Amino acid sequence: MQYQYAKERLDYSDLSSGRVFYSLPGHPAFPVRLSSEIFQQCLAIREAIYQIASPCTLYDPCCGAGYSLSVLGYLHGEKIQKLVGSDVDEKAVALAKQNLGLLNISGLNNRMHEISEMLRLYGKESHKEALASSHVLQNRIASLNKAHHITTKVFQTNIFDSKTLLENITGKSVDIVFTDIPYGQHSQWQTDSSTETAKPVWSMLNTLLNVLSSSSIVAIVSDKEQKIAHESYQRMKQFQIGKRRVHILKPI
Repeated sequence: MQYQYAKERLDYSDLSSGRVFYSLPGHPAFPVRLSSEIFQQCLAIREAIYQIASPCTLYDPCCGAGYSLSVLGYLHGEKIQKLVGSDVDEKAVALAKQNLGLLNISGLNNRMHEISEMLRLYGKESHKEALASSHVLQNRIASLNKAHHITTKVFQTNIFDSKTLLENITGKSVDIVFTDIPYGQHSQWQTDSSTETAKPVWSMLNTLLNVLSSSSIVAIVSDKEQKIAHESYQRMKQFQIGKRRVHILKPI
C-alpha cells in the first residue's frame, strides 16, 4: 500500500507507547503512521461522500489502552470534537482513561510530575527522554486548546451490548469508527451467544448501527482470516499493509 496522506516517515518517538503515554503490557501498540493514514482516509471519504468537514466524534469500540485514540487526538485534534473509547477489559479501560486524560493540560501536568519523580529517583536516560517528550506534547496541547478542547469518554462494555453502548453514547452521534479488532494472539473476542461467537465482526457492526451518525465512516483493521461484512454496510475501500488488512465501510 502507498500512503496517500501520511506520506513522510516522521519521527513519532514523542508519541511512543510507554514513554509519555501509558502502555498495556503484552499488547503491542498500533503503528502511529498507519493510524494517521487510516484516519485521514476516513476524513477524506466522509468529506467526499457527505460534503462534511466539521470536527468529528471518533469512537474505538476495542480501544485497549486508548493509545491510538490518544495519538490521533494529538496529531489531528483540529479535526476531532470528541474521542470515545470502550473495551471489555477493566484494566485496559483504566489505562485508556489515563491516556486520554493526557489530552488536557491538567492530566499532562500530572504525568510530567510523575515522570520527573521517576527521573529524580532513578535517573534513567529513558526518563529524561520521556520528560523532554512531555514538553513537546504540552506545547501541542496548548496549541490545540486555542481552537477547541477535545472531549473524551471511556467506558467498559462488551461491544455486543447495545444497552450499555447507548447508555454511554448518544444515539446516531458517532461520525468515525476506527478500531483494531482482536486477532486472537494478544486479545480475543468475549462473546455470550452463538451468533456473536460465529460472527463477531458482523455482530459488532450490527451493534454499531445504533450509534452511527448519518454521515459515518467505519474503519476496521483485521488479519486476513477475518471476514469483514454486513448487509447494512457498503465497502468503500480495502488495502493491506504487512499482516494487517484495513477495511473502510459506510452504512447503507
